[in-house]
Amino acid sequence: MKTIQRVAILGGDRIPFARYNTAYKDLSNKQMLTQAFTQLVRRFDLQGQRIGEVVGGAVLKHARDFNLTRESMLGSGLSPQTPAYDLQQACATSIQASVAVANKIALGQIDVGIAGGVDSASDLPLAVSDDQRDLFRELSAARTTTARLKAWSKLRPSMLRPQVADVDEPRTGLSMGQHTERMVREWNISREEQDALALASHRNGLAAYARGFYKDLVTPFGGLERDGILRPDTSMERLARLAPAYDKTSGKGTLTAGNSTPLTDGAASVLLVSEAWAAASHHQPLAWFVDAETAAVDFFTQQSEGLLMAPAHAVARLLARNNLTLGDFDYYEIHEAFTGQVLCTLKAWESAEYCREHLGLAAPLGSIDRSRLNVNGGSVGLGHPFAATGARIVAAAAKQLAEHRAATGRSGRTLISVCAAGGLSVAAILEG
Repeated sequence: MKTIQRVAILGGDRIPFARYNTAYKDLSNKQMLTQAFTQLVRRFDLQGQRIGEVVGGAVLKHARDFNLTRESMLGSGLSPQTPAYDLQQACATSIQASVAVANKIALGQIDVGIAGGVDSASDLPLAVSDDQRDLFRELSAARTTTARLKAWSKLRPSMLRPQVADVDEPRTGLSMGQHTERMVREWNISREEQDALALASHRNGLAAYARGFYKDLVTPFGGLERDGILRPDTSMERLARLAPAYDKTSGKGTLTAGNSTPLTDGAASVLLVSEAWAAASHHQPLAWFVDAETAAVDFFTQQSEGLLMAPAHAVARLLARNNLTLGDFDYYEIHEAFTGQVLCTLKAWESAEYCREHLGLAAPLGSIDRSRLNVNGGSVGLGHPFAATGARIVAAAAKQLAEHRAATGRSGRTLISVCAAGGLSVAAILEG
């Protein structure tokens, strides 16, 4: 049996995230992901090299994107002999890609790999109606003029209406925001709590840019120097004036455009390598990818939990396997699909009843130091191109640990948690 190898995170690169229908409205997933890969390849002088593997994906994909990661890799400057493939796990896509690369490195199957993701909310895939597809199939099979005219005679104006892709839950018909409204009511999360975390997301992101944190993580592109979602003028007063976005009629809605992630375009990538490869290439690892856990919850039956409660389960199992507690971490990176979702997770970890009944624990998992949460901005402030967020978080978390080590002279530890559609979640531990 081979010895398990340590997995190093050397760094990441991404394009600035843009609000949809703005800077990147005319760009495709392939163009954006190629740019993110190209920047990473240049940053680490990998041009022309064959590396072990490139793994990435997108949530909103056109049919032409059937081999998106491979095509984007081929435009990055890496050797065409580098294998690449797509995966998709909704908002957890690129952290799951990071896990896939890390596991192969740990097993000694590869020495170096890139994980990434991309999504464009501007370039939404459109599908034809079922009736129109049936008509095209009949036309394709027609062999005579009479048969073709017979097929065309069935065309109706209603067939021409396109079907726009959405990410509503097929089993419930509800959007993620509608599901989260149910969660925050169940957990008694106030509008003010959600707005306060949204404000911190923007302020932490702006402060990180001001101190140069993102200088070697984000490369200007498409006329943007930094993420276009960040709002220097955001305040509790401005957030309080926003109308509910998902529950507009009951008078009880608390999720707004201000405390929810905006529709975003962007791409991100991260470089993972073996300890031996890092040493041979004279690269100092930012951090080590230690372990990960994937979880899912029942969100649609009578025994269901909230759609986005899977992080509570993933983290609990991950901590148990590594003999750690919530208090053993220096930083926490929790993806903000909605600030309300983050607050529900934190409250669940503090609840003895929830931890006993749903996680099988004898005591609450505990609480975290909120000042160590998303210290360089979260998805509400920075933006959330669905499949790109995981790579953005892994790269930034690794750099934060490197800064922590330089400032304190000791290693640190970060807990990452990403929720995803379908009642899914991926959690990971970084050390450095």
